[in-house]
Amino acid sequence: MSQADSQGGQGRTGVDRAGVVIAIALALVAVVLVVDALRIQANVVYGLGPQAMPIIVAIGLAVLAAGNFVNALRGGDAEREDMDFRPVLLILGGLALMIAIIGLSGGFIPAMTVLFAATATAFGRRAIVADLVIGFVMATIIYLAFSKLLTLSLPAGPLERLF
Repeated sequence: MSQADSQGGQGRTGVDRAGVVIAIALALVAVVLVVDALRIQANVVYGLGPQAMPIIVAIGLAVLAAGNFVNALRGGDAEREDMDFRPVLLILGGLALMIAIIGLSGGFIPAMTVLFAATATAFGRRAIVADLVIGFVMATIIYLAFSKLLTLSLPAGPLERLF
């Protein structure tokens, strides 16, 4: 028996204000992406230019905003859980370490290794050494694919100079 049934068929009513705020924020981010994408100066003769991907992401955000807005006007359909800040702080800490490692010329591979391990830990995994190894292997494959196959420049540190 659901909570609505136990209350005589009455579910949550009224507008979910937090949902409306989230919908507005998503819509604003979509608008910013479109405006920025349209300002990109590109001389593309054929195919899609660099404006395409931000506009595609903006369309996705606009769809999410619309869905969130409709759901918020209906009153939402689920109670919000209490926020657990530990995973958020772990991921933010991993991002800060990644930025610091790249900023101090540590390179892409070590930075992504740390970020992967921090994110895995934030999602509840407790195998830190295994996560560091997995992150290292994945970061190395990504670095080699981007730098050697696509000839794109990623931040290089002492480890990347070995390749």
